[in-house]
Amino acid sequence: MVQEIKGWHVFGVFAAAFSVIIAVNLTLAFNAVHSFPGLEVKNSYVASQSFDVDRKAQEALGWEVSATVTQGVLRVAVLREGEPQEPQVTSAVFGRATSVANDQTPVFVFDGQALVAPVVAGPGNWNLRLKLRDAEGTLFQQRVIVKVKE
Repeated sequence: MVQEIKGWHVFGVFAAAFSVIIAVNLTLAFNAVHSFPGLEVKNSYVASQSFDVDRKAQEALGWEVSATVTQGVLRVAVLREGEPQEPQVTSAVFGRATSVANDQTPVFVFDGQALVAPVVAGPGNWNLRLKLRDAEGTLFQQRVIVKVKE
């Protein structure tokens, strides 16, 4: 016996398919919103008022900053014309780009060549959000992407 496909059968298939699509989209949107770490600044308008002045002061320092993680040790090299610098660490947050669940606040020590601190980091991309000050008090802030291969 062959059963005939009626209009309500077609409607049921379409309704079920679109219900699945909508449910998946809502789930992904909910997870995206709740796992985003947040804003870079509290008020972008206020931050923009001094952006150019801050950027010029930071560029005048001439610092090149790089970071690596080897065997659980985070090394941040701050160089000016190839010479290591020892800035004051105002704040530092080491964590994943998309979640604050693994954020760490490293405690740095200058070893004569770089700032070093123990961290717990699995393989993948990590972000180091740094705020440093030179001896004259000029603020240097940068987000450094750290690729961990361990």
